[in-house]
Amino acid sequence: MKLLDRFFGAFSKDLGIDLGTANTLVYVKEKGITINEPSVVAVNTRTDQILAVGSEANKMVGKTPSHITATRPLVDGVISDFEVTEKMLKYFIDKTQKGSGAFFARPRVIIGVPLEVTEVERKAVEDAALSAGARQVFLIEQPVAAAIGAHLPIESPQGIMVVDMGGGTTDIAIIALGGIVSQKSLKIAGNELNEDITRYIRDFFNLLIGERTAEEIKIHIGSAKPPAQPLAMKVRGRDLLSGLPKEIIVNDSQIRDAIMRTLITIIDNVKSTIEKTPPEVVADIYERGMLLTGGGALLKDFDQLIAEATGVPVTIAEDPLTGVVRGTAALLEDEALLQQINVSPTGQR
Repeated sequence: MKLLDRFFGAFSKDLGIDLGTANTLVYVKEKGITINEPSVVAVNTRTDQILAVGSEANKMVGKTPSHITATRPLVDGVISDFEVTEKMLKYFIDKTQKGSGAFFARPRVIIGVPLEVTEVERKAVEDAALSAGARQVFLIEQPVAAAIGAHLPIESPQGIMVVDMGGGTTDIAIIALGGIVSQKSLKIAGNELNEDITRYIRDFFNLLIGERTAEEIKIHIGSAKPPAQPLAMKVRGRDLLSGLPKEIIVNDSQIRDAIMRTLITIIDNVKSTIEKTPPEVVADIYERGMLLTGGGALLKDFDQLIAEATGVPVTIAEDPLTGVVRGTAALLEDEALLQQINVSPTGQR
């Protein structure tokens, strides 16, 4: 087995993968982050053929004819369509292993998974990666990987708090001595904010917009607190009354109204996670503050809103979108720590 491992290892570049609901990022050992693409697959339902994966498939969302579906095979951070997820992973793995010896390439793969996923859900991720061509799979909880990616000393006795708000899940974890002391995983995150915006514009303007338009509104004028200068943008969609195209102007105050209930829900869960944490660890968090990472960290002034509500200083990760994959990259170089925090259901060694 070890001989085979060395043989396949000679032709492979080990990978770290952040398998997200919204985006998949892949780190290739000695090359860096080579893939950062939407977790979207376009399938021809007549032939079951994969037409496009990632960025190319994302361009098709909301524009496909009846026999083509552009779908996200992960929902709330877990696999909803095993076969499509396997094909998506195979596409990304093959893309990273191009070159001499690619036929024999079977890399070791570290994948970040959300907190509180079941044993069955973890096994599904592991099986999908193995079927896609990995020779070994290690699963790491995403907030732990994000903390490692931010160069935080997770093996220290001093408590570390991480709030990782991605597309499908928000993971809240308090880490000490290489393990999670207190945790909470919510199926409320960036996608929920997009749905809030879509619902608000439908209810108040009788305008139907798509997922990509809602995402653009969130990025450009979404905020957790009023900005110094008011923001507004034009939005185009289908008028629900006439069925014809229509353009409106929305401002930051309206979008804040749309998303505030979801933001408060997340903050309430951050508070409840702190409340059930041992007092000595809470003292560490008060001194050190918490790390905000994931795509949600990019929402304007969300860090300030959390800090005001909890009384704990909040730091935004240096590059919040790549925190988890950078953590998996660091673990490729630290075998001892990888074995300690591996949550793969088969406990691979």
